[in-house]
Amino acid sequence: MNVELLVSVMNKDIDRLIRDMHMETDAVIIDQCGNNGYEERQQGNARIRKYSCDERGIGRSRNRAIDYSEGDICVFSDEDIVYEPGYEEKIVREFNALPDADFITFNIEVDADRFTYRNTDRHRVKWYNCARYGAVSFAVRGNVLRSSGIRFSELFGGGAKYLNGEDSIFLKEIIDRGYRVYASPVTIGREINGSESSWFSGIDERFYHDRGVLYAVLYGFFAKPFGIRWLVVGKNVRTENISFLQAFKFFSEGVREGRRLGK
Repeated sequence: MNVELLVSVMNKDIDRLIRDMHMETDAVIIDQCGNNGYEERQQGNARIRKYSCDERGIGRSRNRAIDYSEGDICVFSDEDIVYEPGYEEKIVREFNALPDADFITFNIEVDADRFTYRNTDRHRVKWYNCARYGAVSFAVRGNVLRSSGIRFSELFGGGAKYLNGEDSIFLKEIIDRGYRVYASPVTIGREINGSESSWFSGIDERFYHDRGVLYAVLYGFFAKPFGIRWLVVGKNVRTENISFLQAFKFFSEGVREGRRLGK
């Protein structure tokens, strides 16, 4: 099996990406840079292809990468991920150890203020805890990725109508369609310190509202109970400027809007 990175970037040089990300495998790079073009590099045995385009939105970028993918195992990535030496071998080893796995989430080291999860053992991922994983932890068998027709929502994420959550919706659909998803304790890379989120601009009304939309899509009837838990125990989701009741009001308005999306 070979591993192929599917990398979403904005206005980045292909040679610098190869160097800074420590790429050792095939890769498809989608660069949303305002113009259309194509470049290719050979890095040892690895073939790196970069497609420039004039569109915007992380969901669109990841979907375009899927369309161009050829790898046996596809790993979603961003420009601020640095991979560990031998990451391909680590990924392949886990898929060999979990032969029934269609999809594995790996550990990516992040700063404490962006920490959302850490896998400490191998276990199945279920619908009720899939929202903790970001796309850069995803590794998918290429045949599943291309044949399933499952794609990232273009309504959610950086550059889209709603702030974030395209990765959670994608993973939830994978699970709902019956594919087997596992978490692995193996670390394959780290996020570069100081990277800025493309969607987060502060804890405000839109922050709570858009999370309500996302939870309605993810959890349906359970959106509000899950939302209350998120508001009570979630990390970095509260601010002194907005009370709990106000936050829940904004969240609930989002839930109502999210439920209409499914009609």
